[in-house]
Amino acid sequence: MMQSRTHTCGQLRIENAGEHVTLVGWMENVRVVGNNFAFIVLRDFYGTTQIVVETEEIMSQIKGINKESTISVTGTVRERASKNPKQPTGDIEVVPERIELLGRCQYNELPFEINRSRDADETQRLKYRYLDLRNPAVKKNIILRCNVIAALRQAMMAHDFLEITTPILTASSPEGARDYLVPARKHPGKFYALPQAPQQFKQLLMTSGFDRYFQIAPCFRDEDARADRSPGEFYQLDMEMAFATQEDVFAVLEDVLPPIFAQYGAYNRASGAPFTRIPYTEAMENYGSDKPDLRIDLRVQDVTAVLGGCGFEPFAEGNLVKAVKVSEFHETRKFIDKTLADVETVSGGKAYWFRMDENGELVGGISKFVNPIKEKVVEALSLKANDFVALSAGKREAALKTAGVLVKTLGAAVPGHMDKEQYAFCWIVDFPMYEIGDESGELEFCHNPFSMPSGGLDVLLKAEKGEIDPLSITADQYDLVCNGVELSSGAVRNHDPEIMVKAFELVGLGEEDVKAKFPAMYNAFCYGAPPHAGIAPGVDRMVMLLAGEDCIREIIPFPMNKNAQDILMGAPSEVTQKQLDELHIRCTAKEEE
Repeated sequence: MMQSRTHTCGQLRIENAGEHVTLVGWMENVRVVGNNFAFIVLRDFYGTTQIVVETEEIMSQIKGINKESTISVTGTVRERASKNPKQPTGDIEVVPERIELLGRCQYNELPFEINRSRDADETQRLKYRYLDLRNPAVKKNIILRCNVIAALRQAMMAHDFLEITTPILTASSPEGARDYLVPARKHPGKFYALPQAPQQFKQLLMTSGFDRYFQIAPCFRDEDARADRSPGEFYQLDMEMAFATQEDVFAVLEDVLPPIFAQYGAYNRASGAPFTRIPYTEAMENYGSDKPDLRIDLRVQDVTAVLGGCGFEPFAEGNLVKAVKVSEFHETRKFIDKTLADVETVSGGKAYWFRMDENGELVGGISKFVNPIKEKVVEALSLKANDFVALSAGKREAALKTAGVLVKTLGAAVPGHMDKEQYAFCWIVDFPMYEIGDESGELEFCHNPFSMPSGGLDVLLKAEKGEIDPLSITADQYDLVCNGVELSSGAVRNHDPEIMVKAFELVGLGEEDVKAKFPAMYNAFCYGAPPHAGIAPGVDRMVMLLAGEDCIREIIPFPMNKNAQDILMGAPSEVTQKQLDELHIRCTAKEEE
């Protein structure tokens, strides 16, 4: 034990009665019940212990000490007359002979009650994060994060992976998000970039002859915040394997992740190997999303052929009509209206509905348009009494997006359609290699330009000759999804310079462009690169799922707010003119106050 204490505040038990001890910690609470009689709750990292003040001398020592001050308590352990079975130390208390003030809290009022900090305004919590973290309910998430990272590291090393750190200051690279740029003082007008991911470096390690690499990698992307995405900085379990296929990557993660989720998760059930595999197109058609939540038993059905001509304008020719059927539906009209309004808010698309009542009649919503073709609809959807049907309509992407939100929203809200007490993993495979860009209207890479096209060079040559549609080309790329959350993307890498150049030529970039954008990788691959594959599950999202939290900021020690601001440290902040001059930078605009 440390010299400052003999025990922690979570350590003492009935067998310690009679012992002389010294405890240190924060004075969580003081309850004065008489002139020379008071109860103190002393808290440290490990727990709490009750301190009983019974003398005038000790009362004088605590007089004027504010809550959340740090103190040292030396005294004798005794059995409590009134035990607290809910508390690990509830059988004992400490009678002090000396209390010493170690660190004074100078404020009579705290920004929020420590044990109720999660009820406080988030801005206050982030501004006083050091107080927020004193709350055991908040602290446990950070402890969980530490334990999970340690378990991940141990598991990867057990699979013969080497932990290798890659550079933080690197070159800007077009990887899909905005870079954070760092000016180079010694090179005026030039900038480093913080890595969006260690993508190129880990592929270079494979080319260097390292067989299995991993790291708990910090990544930096100038993106907007979401509930499952922290702005600025995040961490991922980055890994890469030489002479490997998709199957090799799957085998490692299917062995590493389930035990960790079963041990540390809020639910003790997790999918075992092999995880369900769902082709991208199938996921979109059946779930309306490439991030399906397999805990939900609802599916998307295409009813365009049946309802397209029913006379309801949103179902008019040219639009797809998608249906989500919910059995044993007994919810109110108020529930329906609120739920569909929530769906519209999230998806941006309007949802429609009707239901079959207990008498087998189609009622509510758009039932008047459906009833004339009732038999066809009942047959197509296999409807029975108390079935509820939610519908989306529009162009393919819009209709599927709304249908996907319907599946997730109704599955979670209607009893009996979601097994919430588990972690359900699946692989999404066979992603499209290319897509038509929303802004450009031209052929673009759908995801990672470093992915190997399924079929290699041959399929690219066929597309070049016009023998096949480039949009039909799939990539050896895969996503790992858990409970509707994308944990990671990965791929078999394009390690052949000839195939890489041809893949880029289809999007209008030639060999010189590839050399200019990715000089290190292109040159390295020209010296004999092994086939290699990898993936990078997000650590933050993983811990969020394990903790059962809905917001990723709850599992990050010092998170930014939704607006990418560090309220605690005051970042981003202005810097001095001298600093700007040293970096050869001139500010042309300032944020309005």
